[in-house]
Amino acid sequence: MLQYLTVPVTAFQQNASLVWCDATHQAAVIDPGGDLDTLVAEARRLGLTLEQIWLTHAHIDHAGGTGELAQRLQLPIVGPHPGDQFWIDGLAQQSAMFGFPPALPFTPTRWLHDGDQVQIGNEVLQVRHCPGHTPGHVVFHAPQIDRAFVGDVLFAGSIGRTDFPQGNHEQLIDSITQRLWPMGDQTVFIPGHGPESTFGRERRSNPYVGGT
Repeated sequence: MLQYLTVPVTAFQQNASLVWCDATHQAAVIDPGGDLDTLVAEARRLGLTLEQIWLTHAHIDHAGGTGELAQRLQLPIVGPHPGDQFWIDGLAQQSAMFGFPPALPFTPTRWLHDGDQVQIGNEVLQVRHCPGHTPGHVVFHAPQIDRAFVGDVLFAGSIGRTDFPQGNHEQLIDSITQRLWPMGDQTVFIPGHGPESTFGRERRSNPYVGGT
C-alpha cells in the first residue's frame, strides 16, 4: 500500500510529502523546498530509503532544496513539466527575493507530461499536467488510496495564485475542473499549503470553483 507523511517546511509552511511503498519501504519526497535535515530525519525515523525527488512545480518554497538533496543523496529529480524551466533557471533570484538560502541549480532527470506515470517500489501514481499557477505545474494522483498531491493548484477554500510570471487564471480553473474533479469527489488532496480537503467539498463550497 502507498503511504505518506506531510511535513511543513520553510517559513512558507510548504507541505513537503514523503510517499512510500509499504511493501518495500522505498520512498520519494514531493517538493523538498527546504529544511532538508528534517525531511531526511523523518525518512530515517520511518525506516524509509529515499530514492526519488518529485516536483509539482519550481517555485522556491517547493523546489529550493531540490538541488542540494539530489546532490547529497544522489537522487534523480522527476518533474515538473518543461513549462517550468524558466522558474528553475531563476531559483537563485527567487532565493534572494524571498530570503531563502541560496538554491543549488539542478536539471530534472526526467521531465513529466500529462498522462505519465511515476513509480516508487510497487506503487504507481498518475501524472496530470495542471497549468495556471505555473505553466509547468503537475499533480500526482494515487487512485489506489484516493489521494492527490496537488501542489499550489487548489487549497482548502482557495485556489493557487495566478499573478506570478506566466500564471493564467483561466488555465488554472480549467485544470481544476477538467483534470482534478474527474478524479472523484471522494479524493482527498494534499495541497502545497494548509490542511487537506476533498474534491467534493471544494466543488460544493470553494468560493473560486464551487459549483463547477
